[in-house]
Amino acid sequence: MDTRLMDLLVCPLCKGPLGHDHATHELVCAADRLAFPIRDGIAVMLESEARSLDATPPSADATNAS
Repeated sequence: MDTRLMDLLVCPLCKGPLGHDHATHELVCAADRLAFPIRDGIAVMLESEARSLDATPPSADATNAS
């Protein structure tokens, strides 16, 4: 994502700064512990689409089940 654009984007909930997680293609709000997806190069800045960073990743659930 363009660095100049990142300077303009803020969390839609707290209006705080966002980080870009290149590995997961998400914009991350450390204050709210939410990750907003980037789909087809477009940030989806909807609370309903955000992933909680506090939730256990799906792959960890499968490992703990055995």
